[in-house]
Amino acid sequence: MSDAEVVSESDPFAGTSDLDRKRTIGRIFVGLCAASALVGIVALVVLIADVLYQSWGWVTWEFLTYPPSQFAESYLPGGRGAGIYPALVGSIFLIALTALFTIVLGVGAAVYLEEYASEGRLTAFIEANIANLAGVPSIVYGLLGLAIFVRAMQLGSSLLAGALTLTLLILPIVIVASQEAIRAVPDSQRHAAYGVGATDWEVIRDVVLPSALPGIMTGTILSLSRAIGETAPLIMVGAATSMFVPPDSPLGPFAAMPMQIFDWATMPDATFQHVAAAGIVVLLTVLLAMNATAVYIRHRFETEL
Repeated sequence: MSDAEVVSESDPFAGTSDLDRKRTIGRIFVGLCAASALVGIVALVVLIADVLYQSWGWVTWEFLTYPPSQFAESYLPGGRGAGIYPALVGSIFLIALTALFTIVLGVGAAVYLEEYASEGRLTAFIEANIANLAGVPSIVYGLLGLAIFVRAMQLGSSLLAGALTLTLLILPIVIVASQEAIRAVPDSQRHAAYGVGATDWEVIRDVVLPSALPGIMTGTILSLSRAIGETAPLIMVGAATSMFVPPDSPLGPFAAMPMQIFDWATMPDATFQHVAAAGIVVLLTVLLAMNATAVYIRHRFETEL
């Protein structure tokens, strides 16, 4: 066997130019990336199709406006009526409180770190830890909420305790997103404001925050979209699974859609699998509405700016 044949067997690209070999490797890499993306897309399509099939005919007006029931026949056509209403309203109240706490604390922390804090080891240490906290499992925040808000602060299994726990969960993400949005504001705009005699607070209020608002709002709403689907923290703080009325006070008990869906999914009766799928469809609809709101807000403010 000649040396050329040995080289050709050991190297599949032998006899081709270096440019052709790089193009072939590039095509192979693109194909692998496309195949990887298709795996996730196909799995998502299959899951959504299965949920829609299981929930077909079960998402009715009665399902959206009636309290839940432990009896499967209550959800059937002609039954006395049962649904997800208390959990739906509870999730809306929960996310509203979480948004209030998150915007105040998250944006405030981002403004301080970017505009007021001096560069140094302490600031770098804080920012590194905030970035690391964004990857902590949600169950850890649930345990933290149980220890601090439920037991230490004596809030019990209340709506306020759940909102504060979810705030801890998404606060690092909101801080990082807000920092990036503030950092993207050109320094020339700040210098121009200082040049006409504006104070630090006036520059932040009238120049920095309006320019960074699209990025801040987008990051905040997408983080809230993650929080509304979390179950582990709500299990730890003791969210109810069988409330028959919506929460009437921040210090009172509450139900949430993830907990209600989890409770239905564990029921032995096969009917509850359809009911759980209907609850998933309602939750996905709320998530899509929140994501669409984030896209609209970003587009609206970018157009105005």
